[in-house]
Amino acid sequence: MNILIIGSGGRESAFAYKLAQSSKLNQLFIAPGNAGTEQYGKNVDLKVTDFQGIADFAKANNVNMVVVGPEEPLVKGIHDYFLADDKVKHIPVIGPQQEGAQLEGSKDFSKEFMVRHNIPTAAYKSFDKSNLEEGIAYLETQKLPIVLKADGLAAGKGVLICETLDDAKTELKAMIADAKFGDASSVVVIEEFLKGIELSVFVLTDGTSYKVLPSAKDYKRIGEGDTGLNTGGMGAISPVPFADDTFLAKVEERIIKPTVEGLKKDGIPYKGFIFIGLMNVDGDPFVIEYNVRMGDPETESVLTRIDSDLIDLLEGVAEGNLDTRSYSVNPKTAVTVVLVSGGYPGDYETGKEIQNTENLEDSIVFHAGTKLVDGKVVTAGGRVLAITSLQDNLFDALQQATADAGRVFYERKYFRKDIGFDLI
Repeated sequence: MNILIIGSGGRESAFAYKLAQSSKLNQLFIAPGNAGTEQYGKNVDLKVTDFQGIADFAKANNVNMVVVGPEEPLVKGIHDYFLADDKVKHIPVIGPQQEGAQLEGSKDFSKEFMVRHNIPTAAYKSFDKSNLEEGIAYLETQKLPIVLKADGLAAGKGVLICETLDDAKTELKAMIADAKFGDASSVVVIEEFLKGIELSVFVLTDGTSYKVLPSAKDYKRIGEGDTGLNTGGMGAISPVPFADDTFLAKVEERIIKPTVEGLKKDGIPYKGFIFIGLMNVDGDPFVIEYNVRMGDPETESVLTRIDSDLIDLLEGVAEGNLDTRSYSVNPKTAVTVVLVSGGYPGDYETGKEIQNTENLEDSIVFHAGTKLVDGKVVTAGGRVLAITSLQDNLFDALQQATADAGRVFYERKYFRKDIGFDLI
């Protein structure tokens, strides 16, 4: 098969690494890719939202499947674009159509979906410019802290936890009246704060049947001890020790089955990944959010543990017979440590030469914000590399991934040395 991956981050590097292991692969293309994806296939200079360019490339290069990494092209309708074009509608796209992508594209849509299908989630109400004053009055009736979420995509920045009523009122006005997050916060979901431990469960579905992928926990804060600003993710571990068989059985019965069945009942076709962000509240799972693609850096840990042929599984999604495909998971533990540019998530410099990645024997190096310049690999983003180690237990995987993160060199490199320590 010829496969085209859409995206350029660590997640897409992990997809490229995994797909390249399949005997079913002929040619792999990554658009636009990064300096690391070139070892698995050919990078293509296309933007992830250039649907016409992607369709033209897929047709010209006999692409047999398109795997979409990031959320933006899905929410903007890349799958629908392919279905509407007679020249490429035969090419399966792994990722939901635009309506299904609203599970991530609109917080209000996803909350309504969860309530409609009795999926456990935090209590909420949505507000916009027309009823902003009602929103302010609603805040006065709620317990603190309280969560404010921009309805649309806000590059991971649209969620605020407010500790005081004054803060909550100020932020609600800033989000709706002053467009703090642009169009994304024209509608704001005010949500009950759930106290517990976060984790993620991933599902691959053909719209009827599904496979439950390994659980993972990521670490968003820049500083050790989970302090400082939020980032796109500083590391991840899989599996999650506290997500035992009993807890995961609750997740499947209360959340995964009603989600897949709910999409079907609502007449929403869905072929692709569902990322379910969960809160473990005293042993019971609640949905914090849906994403309609794999997470980053969780993908780097999750895919490393899947022993099955990923192309075979994705063919099952495309053909609607996922239930007939064999699926197995490695019992070992994967730990991912993310290396970032100095200053991230604030201002940071790029163009720093990266050295010594080739000498890491017990970890996989997934590239994120990198590019090739004059034959040298240099930094090209906030999150630069994801170092993943697969070992017999959590402690050994932590030790190895952290040690190997220390062996890479570039100017002003930073990484957290405590990923997963809270779980030991």
